[in-house]
Amino acid sequence: MATRGTFCDGLQRRDFLRVGSAGLFGGMWPLSSLLASAPNGVAGGAESEKSLILVFLRGGLSHIDTWDLKPEAPSEFRGEFKPISTNVPGTQISELMPRTSQHMDKIALLRSFTHLDSTHVSGDHYVLTGYRTIGGFAGGLSFNNQFPSHGSILSKWHGPRGSVPPYVCVPDPHPSCGAAYLGPTAAPFSVNADPNEPGFTVRDVAPPLDVDPRRLEARQEILARLDRFQKGAEARANRGAESASVFRRKAFELMTSSTSKHAFDIQQEPEGLRDEYGRNTLGQSCLMARRLVEAGVRCVTVHHVDWDTHEDNFVHLQRDLLPLLDASLSTLFRDLADRGLLDTTLVVVASEMGRTPRINDKAGGDHWSQAYTIAMGGGGIRGGVVVGKTDERAEKPAEDPHGPEDLAATIHHLMGVDPNAEFHTPEGRPVKIVNDGRVIRGLLS
Repeated sequence: MATRGTFCDGLQRRDFLRVGSAGLFGGMWPLSSLLASAPNGVAGGAESEKSLILVFLRGGLSHIDTWDLKPEAPSEFRGEFKPISTNVPGTQISELMPRTSQHMDKIALLRSFTHLDSTHVSGDHYVLTGYRTIGGFAGGLSFNNQFPSHGSILSKWHGPRGSVPPYVCVPDPHPSCGAAYLGPTAAPFSVNADPNEPGFTVRDVAPPLDVDPRRLEARQEILARLDRFQKGAEARANRGAESASVFRRKAFELMTSSTSKHAFDIQQEPEGLRDEYGRNTLGQSCLMARRLVEAGVRCVTVHHVDWDTHEDNFVHLQRDLLPLLDASLSTLFRDLADRGLLDTTLVVVASEMGRTPRINDKAGGDHWSQAYTIAMGGGGIRGGVVVGKTDERAEKPAEDPHGPEDLAATIHHLMGVDPNAEFHTPEGRPVKIVNDGRVIRGLLS
C-alpha cells in the first residue's frame, strides 16, 4: 500500500490543500464569484429542494471486502473477512461494518458498477463528472477538471439557497470537483480545514479574530465608495462592474451571516453525537455535511483519502479505514432520518475504482474498475435493494452493468436537473449535462 497520505501515483494528500476557497488555479474561486451563481434550469418542484452528499473515498474502496463479499470463492479471492446479515433479509455486507448493517433498509447497493479507467486522476474525473477525460489530462494534477463535477452542475442549475454557498467541499477540494467551462459561479467553496482539528474554523466565513466588527463595517463602507467610483469610471468600458459589486457585497454578507456561521460551527454539535460520527476527519466531515445541507447547501462533497490499499489491505481496512467508514455512514443515515432530512438528501458513497479481487503478493489489492459497488440512499432511492451482481469472484458484472454516465443521469434526475439538457461553453459550444447515461430505475423508490 502507498504510504498513508499518498497514492500509488505519488500524489501527496497535501497537494489538495494548496488551494484555498479564495484560490488560484481556476478550479476554486472567491466567495464573491461563488455567490454570483444564478439558476440555469427550471425552478420549483420537490427535486429543487433536495441536497446531495457525495462521500468520495479516493484511492479505491475494496468492494469484495465491504459490500460484495464472496465467501464461496477460492481463498486468494475471498480474503479474510466474513459476511454478516443486515436488517434487510438476504442482504449481507462485511463483518467490519456492523453498525451500517443495521441501516441497510435505508441504503441501496449498485453491485454491478463498471468502467475501464483504472487510474486515479482520470478515473476520479470519470466518476465525479460522468465524462471520460480527453487527451493528456491523466498525466497531471489539475484544479479545474475538463467537465463540470456533479456539484457544479447542481450549483449552476439551481443556484444558491439564501446566504450559504450552493456547493461545498469538505475538508479540502478534490481536483475533479471543479466547474470546468461553467466558470467560477459554479465552483465549490472549499473548507480547506479538518473539522476534526481542535479550534476548527472556516477562514472565509469568519473575519480574522483581531478585526473588530466595527472596523469590518468601516472597510465595507470604503469598498462601497470605491465601487461607486469604479462604476462611474468604467460604466462604458465594463458593463459587469455593477454586477461585480453585487457579488462582492454577497461575499461580505456571507462573512457576516449568522446562518453561515452557524452551519460551519461544528462546535455547536453535542459531544455525544460527534463521538458517534467518529473523532476523525471522515466522521467529522460527514457531520459537517449534514449541518451544511440542513442549512441549505445543495451539494457537499466529502473527500477522504488513503483507500489505495496495494499492500496489507486487510490490516489497513480492519485497523484504519472500515471502523471510520462504519461509524460515519451509519450515523449519517440515522441522523438524517431522525431529523427528517433523508427524503430530501441523496447520499452517494463512491470511489474511482474497486480493488482486484485476487490478493496480490503484498497482501493487497491493485486497481480494479471492471466491477465494484456504489452505495446510495435517501433522496428518492429505494432503500434495501441490490441492483446488479458480479460473478462468483467479484471480477466482472454478471448482470445489469452500469457506469459513470448512468450514475450521473440518476443523480441529476433525482436532484431535479434535466439529464438531457445542455450547457454551453464560453465559446457557445453545447455540451450535454449527462453523456448519454440512463437513469438506473431499479434504484428509485
